[in-house]
Amino acid sequence: MLFRRLLVVAIVATVCLCLGVSMFRVLAPGGWTAAKVTLLLSCLAAAPWVGFCAANGLIGFVLRLRRPSVPPAVATGGIVPRTAIAVTVRNEDMAAVLPPVRRLLDGLDLAGIGGAFAVFILSDTNAPNATEAEERAAASFQAQDRDPSRIHYRRRNENSGFKAGNIMEFLDHRAEGFELMLVLDADSVMTPEAVLRLVLAMRDDPSLGIIQHLTVGLPASSAFPRMFQFGMRAGMRTWATALSWWQGDECVYWGHNAVIRIAPFRTHCRLPLLPGGAHILSHDQIEAAMLRGAGWGIRLLPEEDGSYEANPPALPEFMRREMRWLAGNFEYRHLLTMAGLRPMGRWQLIQAILLFGCTPFYVVFLLAAAWAAATDTTSPFPFGWALTATLIWAGALYAPKLLGYLEVLLSREKRGRYGGVTRVLAGAASEIVFTLLMDAINIPAKTVVTLKIALGLRATWTPQNRTDRGVSWLEAAHLLWPQTLLGFAVFACFAQAGWTAVLWAAIFALGLVVAIPFCVVTAQPAVSAWLRTKQLAAIPEELS
Repeated sequence: MLFRRLLVVAIVATVCLCLGVSMFRVLAPGGWTAAKVTLLLSCLAAAPWVGFCAANGLIGFVLRLRRPSVPPAVATGGIVPRTAIAVTVRNEDMAAVLPPVRRLLDGLDLAGIGGAFAVFILSDTNAPNATEAEERAAASFQAQDRDPSRIHYRRRNENSGFKAGNIMEFLDHRAEGFELMLVLDADSVMTPEAVLRLVLAMRDDPSLGIIQHLTVGLPASSAFPRMFQFGMRAGMRTWATALSWWQGDECVYWGHNAVIRIAPFRTHCRLPLLPGGAHILSHDQIEAAMLRGAGWGIRLLPEEDGSYEANPPALPEFMRREMRWLAGNFEYRHLLTMAGLRPMGRWQLIQAILLFGCTPFYVVFLLAAAWAAATDTTSPFPFGWALTATLIWAGALYAPKLLGYLEVLLSREKRGRYGGVTRVLAGAASEIVFTLLMDAINIPAKTVVTLKIALGLRATWTPQNRTDRGVSWLEAAHLLWPQTLLGFAVFACFAQAGWTAVLWAAIFALGLVVAIPFCVVTAQPAVSAWLRTKQLAAIPEELS
């Protein structure tokens, strides 16, 4: 395992060196100015995360080329441990939450092992108009089951401790007689085969505390989640495969679609309060770190079949989710020196922080580049070296996704599942453009929230809208006018250095200028229908 981890460090260092050298060649001609120094420093500050993305992409790509594309069959022999299926909900549409749970139970029953499972609907719902509907839905779900005694519903009056508090209250008072717990979010969907794979792996390895399945997006009808999850799936395959390889049984936990060993989790995963007495918003990474610190394994299975989740239906919901995750991950900064954590556990917290923590450096980089373009009139824009640095940066940052696409293209069986070479290339090309535009829009928003957190403000964990919808021009303008103004200002600066500078800047900043129409178009029903008709960015589950 030491060699594997040193290999990651070596790849990160190599990417940082290449990026640093190329940026030096871009900036050195004409002498150094304050803008150029700022540009170089911001680039170097973000380089380690960019290198980390490259390392996971390269390692995962190589590993996936060497492994079979079909997941191993699940052997059902022996006793299946008693497992509680914990479904956490808060102000959710139960008509969307419960059918996947019903299909899961029916599948387990069909396999002859349904008696080992029971469902616990753990509600933190506090909206008066949702409470009664939720209770009726739970009662109907129970009455329709072949064994109503295995269906349970509980609603807390207070959301103390958020989701982590919800689960811990269940473990303390209602989990007697169960060895394992399957945690599902309101938008989780799992097949019986995937659940059984996790449960039997826990049974066969008593050292495991958590085992997590790679979770991918459900088939989506709306344009925004369709494009997002097409690229996310490509990237997460290589990313998760690499993490599993070099982190071993000290891997990540994403908080849902995972099986947990109840006894050690209940003992070791009671979350501390943050300074000031607030509860932790984002619970999963610290729970995994605490459990691993107590000697229990945390394993990730990088299989992409049978474990799904829904993605936000439009850009506004996506941005709100990103801001929630950012706020939750940044709370880990208070826990880095917490006693009892192992080095890899502390790295998991750092990794979660860096996922969002580098975004201010991207903004500084863009602003410094615009500053340099507007003020440096003594030397021509070094387009060649600038393009080289950009390709290194973008190639490394998006390496998991790009190599995920290449993995599919190199396998006849895999590209066949995506509809063939033409469909893969068309989906990848459109998704890459989508991602470049979306990232440009999101990065300033993340930077603003980061600054607010640095000033001591605390985010709230608001309910999520999971329903497809359109976005009006007025709503989009109200949300994204700052990005639009920033975009026009940046391009006005780059125009001072000529059209080559504008062309280079478009790679990073075009999304700012088109933020409002991007938001509206990617939520348009007509655009969504066109993508479905053309099967553009379709995932295998849709095509099959």
